Amino acid sequence: MMDKLIVIAGPTACGKSALAVGLAQRLNGEIVSADSMQVYKYMDIGTSKITAREMGGVRHYLIDEVFPDEEFSVALFQEKARIYINDIISRGKIPILAGGTGFYINAVLYGTDFKEAIGERVYREKLYELAAEKGSDYIHGLLGDVDPDAAAAIHPNNLKRAIRALEFYDQTKTRISEHNLIERNRRMVYNAKVIILCMERRLLWDRIDRRADSMIKLGLVDEVRALLDRGYGRKLTSMQGIGYKEMIRYLYGESTFEDAVAEIKKGTKHYAKRQGTWFRNRTAGHFINISDNGAKICDVTDYIKREWEM
Repeated sequence: MMDKLIVIAGPTACGKSALAVGLAQRLNGEIVSADSMQVYKYMDIGTSKITAREMGGVRHYLIDEVFPDEEFSVALFQEKARIYINDIISRGKIPILAGGTGFYINAVLYGTDFKEAIGERVYREKLYELAAEKGSDYIHGLLGDVDPDAAAAIHPNNLKRAIRALEFYDQTKTRISEHNLIERNRRMVYNAKVIILCMERRLLWDRIDRRADSMIKLGLVDEVRALLDRGYGRKLTSMQGIGYKEMIRYLYGESTFEDAVAEIKKGTKHYAKRQGTWFRNRTAGHFINISDNGAKICDVTDYIKREWEM
């Protein structure tokens, strides 16, 4: 019999963390974060990292896991998440995987096989140098030469994904589009109940705007300045996150404060749309349309208990 796992997914700012904590309190669970930014230490405000008070006494994992200048990949996330999930299960508790990074969630759910050459940075650095010299469109063109399907699915401005796809091809001589097709046909490796939250766009946009304004009041500018002072440069993957790259441009005098805030809100909304598309197309689950007050924990709890006949 497969081990039980609860997954709480959905776009940013829709209330995943609060729902996960509520479920953990009711079902004797512990939470594994599936957020590609909250793994970094010192990056709290810009990632909307859950606070100790918000955790409500529930143990969380994969938060503050690495320093901002350390490499962190989906393969490493999968490895660590499996270790934590198995530990939670071994203690008679229910693991709850909660977050908005769909690629990370699917890697755990379907046991994705990553053919990564760990520590191989030379080719990646070469691609970033080419991008700096010739632009992201040039890198996207290189991808189109070896994997047209992947190039069609990746926006020319999404340099990180384009480089990841080229790096995958360089290491494995396999197109990542073909690899992803195989992975999508895999079956879940857990007896998982996947809850995907969705929200009417007008409400979600308002929540995103309010969250961005709250980040500013909480001291996002000072947080970014402190990271730079610690020596974490703007080229780091961690510092390319929404909220950080915009404030770096402001601190470097490359944009106004007002423009930086507007770009954070705009970028977060674009990200939320991409998240929604991902979960609709690539993750099988039970969709719950929620109001501005969040998901009703009792209803979700009852659904899970019925499904598992608890």
